[in-house]
Amino acid sequence: MAETYDIIAATGCPTGIAHTFMAKEALEKAAAQRGLTIKVETHGQVGIENELTPAQIAAARAVVVAADKDVQAQRFAGKPMVSVGVSKAIDVESAGKLIDAALVAKADPAVAAATVVAEEVAEKESLGHQLYKHLMNGVSHMLVFVVTGGVLTALSFLWGITSFDSTAADYNSFAAMLKIIGGVAMNLMVPVLAAYIAESIGRRPALVPGFVAGMIAIQGLPVNAETGLIDAGGTGVGFGFLGGIVGGFLAGYVILALEKVFAKLPANLNGLKAIFLYPLFSTLIVGLVMLGISGPMAAINTAMMDFLKGLSASGAVVLGLAIGCMCAVDMGGPVNKAAYVTGTAMLTEALAAGVGTETYNFGTNFMAAVSAACIVPPLITTFAVIVGKKYFSQEDHDAGIVNFILGCTHITEGAIPFMTKNVWPVMPIMMIGSSIASILSLMFGVHDPAPHGGFLVLPVVENAPMWVLAIAIGTVVGGILFVAFKKHEYDKAAEAAPAMAEAVQGAEPALAAPAVEGFVKPEHILVATPSNRDAALDLVAKTAVEQGIASDFDTLKAAFLAREAEGTTGMVDGYAIPHAKTNAVKRASVLVLKSSEGISSWETLDGAPVTCAIALLVPESEAGTGHLQILSKVATALTDDDFRRAFKAEGDPAKLAEMINARLA
Repeated sequence: MAETYDIIAATGCPTGIAHTFMAKEALEKAAAQRGLTIKVETHGQVGIENELTPAQIAAARAVVVAADKDVQAQRFAGKPMVSVGVSKAIDVESAGKLIDAALVAKADPAVAAATVVAEEVAEKESLGHQLYKHLMNGVSHMLVFVVTGGVLTALSFLWGITSFDSTAADYNSFAAMLKIIGGVAMNLMVPVLAAYIAESIGRRPALVPGFVAGMIAIQGLPVNAETGLIDAGGTGVGFGFLGGIVGGFLAGYVILALEKVFAKLPANLNGLKAIFLYPLFSTLIVGLVMLGISGPMAAINTAMMDFLKGLSASGAVVLGLAIGCMCAVDMGGPVNKAAYVTGTAMLTEALAAGVGTETYNFGTNFMAAVSAACIVPPLITTFAVIVGKKYFSQEDHDAGIVNFILGCTHITEGAIPFMTKNVWPVMPIMMIGSSIASILSLMFGVHDPAPHGGFLVLPVVENAPMWVLAIAIGTVVGGILFVAFKKHEYDKAAEAAPAMAEAVQGAEPALAAPAVEGFVKPEHILVATPSNRDAALDLVAKTAVEQGIASDFDTLKAAFLAREAEGTTGMVDGYAIPHAKTNAVKRASVLVLKSSEGISSWETLDGAPVTCAIALLVPESEAGTGHLQILSKVATALTDDDFRRAFKAEGDPAKLAEMINARLA
């Protein structure tokens, strides 16, 4: 019998390197928290992995699509589904909301339409997201040609700047072959971009007009230099990357129009439509339109390049600031991709113009600035978790160390989890670091003829030591700012702990504390992974009633929530001290909830998920008594770094109870 799943999902991002798999992991964790089974199909750079079968699609209760490229969502027609951009599913809390929305749709489609998870969580995609998804489908297919062609071309320069030229003194035949192969791959960039934008819109029939539109965008409208007339043997002015985008959308929507035009043809002509009518008429229409607009498009393309060069003329600071902010503002998202794709377009023109030309110098310098800005954010997190280790959770520390590898290989997305926890001020900090690296790369005259690869392409980077220095300076400045922010949050939490303990203790004079031996028992230690804060408080309240500590679940839960409404009880380093003072509590008690995976939706002062919640339960009638002294000591114990580390590492309920009782003595 085929394996079935409660939820099926498909994820995909333009580059298929980071977002795709971050979303997969988040969806899997969110489903596990809800006791649901899930299978996530990924559309990465290597292709489709963990592919969904028709039987699995048919058996699933709901579908989640988190993608910025075409994932063949038509397969899920008739299934309850939510569709959003991939960046909306890269953390567990957001992924959980997507799953919840899909399940609501299963129960009642009318309710699902009104469910507000976020504006993007709607069953029908907005026009803007559809257009973006089509564009990113083209970009994702194009990038591999750009990277491969750019790196091979850059490698040819290892034998000399003119080593591909048989008349030059530094000529090398192998270098010439590398340059030829790299040039062919780079020249396919625009046709592939146009073709796969079209394919995302009009599916397979749109590939032919899409490729043709891309080729016309490269060569433009050929004109005879002598007669001034259109001539197949003449030369034209290409309109490049921008023309490829226009041609791709044109080809895709022409196919959709032709499908409506030919819809009334007999069914036995379907084969003829696919192999003859669609490609013939779409190519004719698209080709004529592309040739017709070649003049205006070439002018627009030239104006755009002149504008960028104009920014450069305004100084490295202006251009570098623009590049740095664009690359770091969403770290792998649409704005970042716009900056990167612009860089690759400039680099393509630079390599075509040839070494030593003004176009080459500007394009490779621009690419160096873009690459530096993309490399810096993950390295900032690495610097921060090493220098300010005690201010970060273990989970963040481990992620920051991994980010060293991601940053060095030009993968910006590793910094996203750090930004999502504290958009302000982490996003501005990343933008500052990236901008510094970008500005210095421009000022130092660094030239990068490779569009990707990070430090792996250092051998072909001109003025490489200064490039590394620019990146290092941006990293250190950003890292220091990040550590300063985390220290501020940490100190604020440390100051809040005694205040919280004092609030628990109350203002009335304390009496002598009763004996503490056995105050906290092993059965007071709970090990579970609730899906969110409210579910955790539900578990604590339910356990308190079951163990005779409290008399009424609803009253106790309301008391916990009322305290949270005044301000979160989440502290730092994965700890929280939820507390409730109500007559529903029969005797002052402490209950401990430990979660190995963490409760990410519980707001904390340092953004770390709660892995240990020490709940304090106080009868209203005992305000100011000795029992509250005991509870205040629990809160105060959490200001002790050694206690927090030891308590978090221990897993035996009996030993955990002993550790708390020892602090109460």
